[in-house]
Amino acid sequence: MTAKRRMVTIVQARMGSTRLPGKVLKPLAGSTVLARMLERVLSARLVGVVAVATTTETEDERIVAACEDLGVLCFRGHPTDLLDRHLRAAEAFGADAVVKIPSDCPLIDPAVIDAVLREFMDSAGAYDYVSNLHPATYPDGNDVEVMGIDALETAWREAERPFEREHTTPFLWENPERFRIGNVEWENGFDLSMSHRFTLDYQEDYELVSRVFDALYPGDPRFGVRDIISFLIQYPEIYELNARHRGVNWYWRHLNELRTVSALETRQPGAA
Repeated sequence: MTAKRRMVTIVQARMGSTRLPGKVLKPLAGSTVLARMLERVLSARLVGVVAVATTTETEDERIVAACEDLGVLCFRGHPTDLLDRHLRAAEAFGADAVVKIPSDCPLIDPAVIDAVLREFMDSAGAYDYVSNLHPATYPDGNDVEVMGIDALETAWREAERPFEREHTTPFLWENPERFRIGNVEWENGFDLSMSHRFTLDYQEDYELVSRVFDALYPGDPRFGVRDIISFLIQYPEIYELNARHRGVNWYWRHLNELRTVSALETRQPGAA
């Protein structure tokens, strides 16, 4: 019988976003994006210890202070090597298994987090890494990845390409012959990963996220992905706010290097 692992969920956050600077501390539903995001993560049942991993840059002292105010653990690490930052944070908090969730997912569904973590935890050690990203089926902004500490350490030792260091986990899912990889697809059989964008990278994203929170948060702080979709069906003008950014992610810059990501899973900014 596999021993229960110490789960540590790491939310990566920094002030220096190039597309939307300071986005994690922008106001949202009477608080900040980071506070509302952490509230949703903490309401998931399987996340274990939750910590924010920020950088050693001076501007990120504001994130450290915000975490202190919220009573949330915080770790400071490498500004651009996210793989190093995640491993050092995992070590600092004694993780046996590490969950990676980016801070640009303030609409993340706690039930989706639990679905991915349950797949990993209930597998009796069958997986080194589980996500809901390869292929993605949930609306963009529900990104959850979980891996054993041994897999993370291997990636840290061996990953050399800059995008593998910057995005933490590509070394794992680019080597399926070495790592036991699982994927959680949306149980309803739908794929809204390219048609619905709930992540936060641009001003239009912030406008959509703010409108959703203003409408749904007062009634149920744990509102889920289905509630958001129903709301956007009712208000198509809000759904269209960030339409030009749907399907845009970092993959498109590296399609010539990635073996396990299809060009159908991404598009370039501004593409029709």
